[in-house]
Amino acid sequence: MPSIALATYAALPALAPDEHPLVTELAAIGIRAAPAVWDDPAVAWGDFDGVVIRSCWDYHLRIDEFFAWVDRVAALGARVWNPPRMLRWNSRKTYLHDLAAGGIRTVPTLWLAGDGARRSTLSLEKILEDTGWHHAVVKPVVSASAHETWRLSRDEARVNRTIHDARLRTLVAGHGAMVQPFVPEIATDGEWSLLFFGGEFSHVVQKRAAHGDFRVQREFGGTFETMSRPTPRVLDQAERALRAAPGNSLYARVDGVIIDGDLVVTELELLEPSLFLDGDPAAPRRFAAAIAAALR
Repeated sequence: MPSIALATYAALPALAPDEHPLVTELAAIGIRAAPAVWDDPAVAWGDFDGVVIRSCWDYHLRIDEFFAWVDRVAALGARVWNPPRMLRWNSRKTYLHDLAAGGIRTVPTLWLAGDGARRSTLSLEKILEDTGWHHAVVKPVVSASAHETWRLSRDEARVNRTIHDARLRTLVAGHGAMVQPFVPEIATDGEWSLLFFGGEFSHVVQKRAAHGDFRVQREFGGTFETMSRPTPRVLDQAERALRAAPGNSLYARVDGVIIDGDLVVTELELLEPSLFLDGDPAAPRRFAAAIAAALR
């Protein structure tokens, strides 16, 4: 019986709740699956036929250590999904620049990085004035679960200049920062997540933020509902975004907002996304089948 590790992190040693049915579905087709904390030195990673990166939701805080671990696992002969090259590409949100360069419609983004002299002159008020954006969202280039992500208006950038600019400069001094216009459709219509297993569309959910917030993640009070199959146009646009990634994915989540019938991609999640396996009763079985095909 082949065996796989479902890599997680110490805060969720038994995996996220929606992933428990996946273990059952894998067992039903003859694959033994076990959760394993990625930085646990007691785990014998070489004993597994494959390692599927799942709820490793602290990787962004320890990115060098995380990828050193990925390399060690691969060196032991275990197959890693998604592939390490894809994981690295997706770990920095600069991949959105690659998507845009390839003709994928994304949210306009200003990328910020530089030496200390340049950082000292950064001003969110000036950035918003120069871009013409009245509301913006600031994010780290390396981030997960809306870590160090905030929304502000042009007035807030002016009134609380010292606080916002210091926060921005801290991000730039790390892995870099990105500033985007706030997309109002996220507040009014929610964000769509299209899920794929083995490159094949599985299901789609619509995520909404809690009242007064803009973050759609569950840990911030966000909710979701399963939607019917997206329009052929939206599905084709999501598939184009997926094909822009370097290599073939075992699992993928394409996030975006729908504006005038088109998908505007906000994220292409290929590293450790929630896959909303509780959004469709058949989703765990589809994911298990994709894992079985990858093992073959």
